[in-house]
Amino acid sequence: MDGDTLFSIGDLARRTGLTVKTIRFYSDSGIVPPTDRSPAGYRLYDVGALARLDLVRTLRDLGLDLAVIRRVLDDEVSVPEIAAAHADALEVQIRTLRLRRAVLRAVAKRGSTTEEMDLMHKLAKLSDAERRRLIGDFIDDTFGGLDANAEFVDMMRSAMPDLPDDPEPDQVDAWVELAELAQDPDFRAAVRRMAQYQAAERAQGDTTGLHQQLTETVRDEVGRALDAGTAPASPEGGRILDTLSARYAETFDRADDADLRRWLLTRLEVAGDPRTERYWHLLAVINGWPVPPSLAPVFAWLTEARGAGGRGRAGPGARGGRGRRGGSPTPNP
Repeated sequence: MDGDTLFSIGDLARRTGLTVKTIRFYSDSGIVPPTDRSPAGYRLYDVGALARLDLVRTLRDLGLDLAVIRRVLDDEVSVPEIAAAHADALEVQIRTLRLRRAVLRAVAKRGSTTEEMDLMHKLAKLSDAERRRLIGDFIDDTFGGLDANAEFVDMMRSAMPDLPDDPEPDQVDAWVELAELAQDPDFRAAVRRMAQYQAAERAQGDTTGLHQQLTETVRDEVGRALDAGTAPASPEGGRILDTLSARYAETFDRADDADLRRWLLTRLEVAGDPRTERYWHLLAVINGWPVPPSLAPVFAWLTEARGAGGRGRAGPGARGGRGRRGGSPTPNP
C-alpha cells in the first residue's frame, strides 16, 4: 500500500467495520485526528491513522475507556502496563461475577426471601479479612476472660473460613449460615457456657487428655451399639452404660454412684448442643475439607440410656438405630 494514500471516513468505516459516526467521534475527540482535508473540506486519513484506529478498536473491545486509550496513544503509558493493570481489574470483576452467580444459585436452592437474598449478598461480598474478623469477634466474645483450653481456642483461631474465588452455591450457603450462627447471641451464650463449664473443671484439676481418651472410648462403645441397633433402654444398653460409668469412675477416682451419673448427664447436656457440630460442619464445607462425622447420634444414645437408668426399662423414647461414628472438635463428654 502506498504510504501517501489517503482515506475518507467512509473508506475507514469499510476497512475497520466501525460506523462513520464512531470514527467521526474519535476524530472530534482528537484520538484519531485527520491527516488532511480534501479541497471540499472533507477529512482524510493516512495509513498511520488507520493503524491508530485499529488499535483504538482493539483496546475498546478489551474494555479500556477512552481516557486510558488516549494515554496509550500519546505514549504516556505502555501497552504492556495497561494490559497488566486491566487484566488485574478484570480478575476482580470475574471473581465478583462468579460470587454473584454462586449467590443466585444458592438463593434459588434455598427459596430465599428478598431479605434473605440481600443478607446473603452482603455476607458473600465480605473480603477474606472481614470474614476472619467476624469469626474472630465470635471467638473473642465467647472465650474472652475465661481459663479456656488454650489449645482448643488456638485451633479455632487457625480454622478460619476461606471462601474460594469461584465458590460453589453450597459453599456460599454454608458461609451465610456460619456467619449467622457466629453472630447468634444464643449460640454465643451456649458456647460460652461450655467454655465456663470446662474452665471450672480445669480449675478443679480436670485434665483434657483424660477426657479425650474417654471420649474415644464412648465413641467406640456407643458406636458399636448403634451399628448393632441396640436400644438405649434395653438390658444391653444398660450394660454398656454401666461399663462406661465404671470407666469414668476409675479414671477420675470417684464412686460409681448416682452423683457420678448425674455429672455425666450434665456433661452430655453441656457438650451436646448440635449447633457446635454444625459450626465445624459448615466450616468444612466452606474450606473444602472432609466433613467430620457427627457425634450427635452417640450423645443422643448415651443421654437416652442415662435417662432410662440403664436398667433395661423401656421408656417412651427408647429405640434402636444406626448413626455415624466419629468425632469433631467439640467439648468432651
